[in-house]
Amino acid sequence: MRRLGIAGFGLMIPRVTPLLDGVGPGQLAYWLGTLWFLGLAAAIWHGNRWLLFEQRRHYGWFNHPLRKLSLLLAAIVLYTAPITVVALLAWYGWIGAVADADAIRTVALINVICVVFVTHAYETVFLIKEREGDLLRVARLDRARAEAELSGFLAQVDPHFLFNSLNTLGHLIKTDSRRAVAFNQDLAGIYRYLLRQRGRSLVTLAEELRFARAYLELMQIRYGEALRCELPKPMQAGARLPPTALQLLIENAIKHNEVGAGAPLEIEVGYAELEGAPCMFVANRRRPRRSVRESAGTGLRNLDERSKLAVGRGIQIDQRGEEFRVCVPLAMAAQECAS
Repeated sequence: MRRLGIAGFGLMIPRVTPLLDGVGPGQLAYWLGTLWFLGLAAAIWHGNRWLLFEQRRHYGWFNHPLRKLSLLLAAIVLYTAPITVVALLAWYGWIGAVADADAIRTVALINVICVVFVTHAYETVFLIKEREGDLLRVARLDRARAEAELSGFLAQVDPHFLFNSLNTLGHLIKTDSRRAVAFNQDLAGIYRYLLRQRGRSLVTLAEELRFARAYLELMQIRYGEALRCELPKPMQAGARLPPTALQLLIENAIKHNEVGAGAPLEIEVGYAELEGAPCMFVANRRRPRRSVRESAGTGLRNLDERSKLAVGRGIQIDQRGEEFRVCVPLAMAAQECAS
């Protein structure tokens, strides 16, 4: 569109106006003038295009429609008209002709009208693409959320997990009814939290830490001193992250590493920075289980996609040395609209 538009305007406008009157194709000035007007068309197109893109960075049609429209029209007129007048005066001076004021006014008006038309086309295409991008983003977020809900729920009702939990609960009922009640309450809390977060892409850090604490209490009833993990306090009220993010990472560490009384599994949870922005990390020393089933990595991939869509940044996985660390970016107060 840009190449055709510059060539079309640069060749057409001088030929439908008196700019080339008295200059024929047999003269060098005719061809030099053609190049001059093509250059003028390119300068007008690219200059207005740059002004248009700069305005997009500061003003939107939905936030400041009147201000954007007035500034856009002002930029078009105040840039296009002066550069046209200067270029035409230079042209008349070069060919040694008297400047035709009517021709200059006509060409300046035509150029302004053409730029308004092209700008309208640019903005129409831009808004259509932006709308398509928004629809695609919403569709991807809905898909990721649905997959997260399903995978999170199925992870808890996995037969192996449920079998071990019920066996532990049955054993505690016979041997320690007090701990059995606590185990049952934590197990119910896990299901309650999963059901309550349906349809949400972000939850407060305080909510997620409470859920992770309930999950840890459940696991510590099962593993005892073989599992050690301390959770930090919420850093501030505005911090948010995808639901079940911390629980998934803690579960991932327990699932893939040896957990034994002789060598307890220590999981570290804390705050850090990821690309200059706040995040939470979950880290542990790598002690791979010998009998663990090979993982497809679906949980981490799903969390990465949910984080990109809801927060704007994906997770970071660091496997250097003996430590396995995953950082989850936090959405702060300015990003709450994503939830």
